[in-house]
Amino acid sequence: MNFLYILFLFTYTDFKTIFFPVLAVAAVLGPVKSNKSVVEAALWIWVHLLQCNVSNQRNSIDEDALNRPWRPLPSGKVSIQQAIILRYIVIWACVACSSLYGVQIVLISLFLTAITIIYDDYGGATHWILKNLCAAIGYAIFEVGATVVIGPSLSLSNTAIQGICYSAIVVLTTIHAQDFSDTAGDATQGRVTLAIYAPYKSRFALAFFLLFWSLALSLQWHLSNILTVPYVGYALFVGWRYMWYQGASADGKSYVFYNIWLGMTHLLPLWRFRT
Repeated sequence: MNFLYILFLFTYTDFKTIFFPVLAVAAVLGPVKSNKSVVEAALWIWVHLLQCNVSNQRNSIDEDALNRPWRPLPSGKVSIQQAIILRYIVIWACVACSSLYGVQIVLISLFLTAITIIYDDYGGATHWILKNLCAAIGYAIFEVGATVVIGPSLSLSNTAIQGICYSAIVVLTTIHAQDFSDTAGDATQGRVTLAIYAPYKSRFALAFFLLFWSLALSLQWHLSNILTVPYVGYALFVGWRYMWYQGASADGKSYVFYNIWLGMTHLLPLWRFRT
């Protein structure tokens, strides 16, 4: 039981940023084959999220000791050597889990492993361009895998392909929203995030893309005016918060609002099925 709790702690902070958003995207784009497939997709997402987080957190122990001391490594629940061993065990667990759904999902799983290695072991996390690119590709891989697992066939519909592509480019252009609250920690790790590289311009770019994508995707998914107005208005609010309220605490709260916007954005393709 304690072991399962430790695994949960590795993934806790990404339930709101990856687990639930990706599961929502898969449920919308799949579409859902059965209740059993929802459970299977949730398990697939979580196992792969565990792989990414174990790999990432073994490189950020000092940072987590300041900001998230409850995590397994800084709290001493797991040693670095144990984390390294766990990482490779989970990689094989991901492959085994994916093999239940065919070669295609195994390849998707291995692709995610490759992106994780680039991000954590070959400097992907240290520069804002690679960091955002890896994040966007990673999101897309999660969504492709989960959508196939949750859906009735091994192929993606045109709507699913469009939804995942839009999701990836939205993440690519806005995911730096997560970096503003942790510039001090990133600086200690030698990372050059967009929030560090261009403090003001990155906030302006975020506000711009929040508004741009809200308008563009409202048109793309033929959202009704009664839904477009509050959706675009909320994007303006989130962008305004990032521009007006700055500092670790304020940016942390703004990131919560950003994730709500991102969740709303992921659900937009659902409007296509209103009839």
